[in-house]
Amino acid sequence: MTEADEQALRAKLAELLQEHRDLDAAIVAMADQGVKDQLQITRLKKRKLQLKDQIARIEDALLPDIIA
Repeated sequence: MTEADEQALRAKLAELLQEHRDLDAAIVAMADQGVKDQLQITRLKKRKLQLKDQIARIEDALLPDIIA
């Protein structure tokens, strides 16, 4: 992996982490306000899980393979 590729992955990782935090805050805010739209909350939670999977894949790609 070139340095440019690594920088691009790190930038994407930062973007995904921020979106994940934003979704978490939105879900908490909706719950605190007593929003009854369970479909919307479920969609936000599903998107959050998708982001978590993407974050894990990028983190795995950034970690060097260590053969013990």
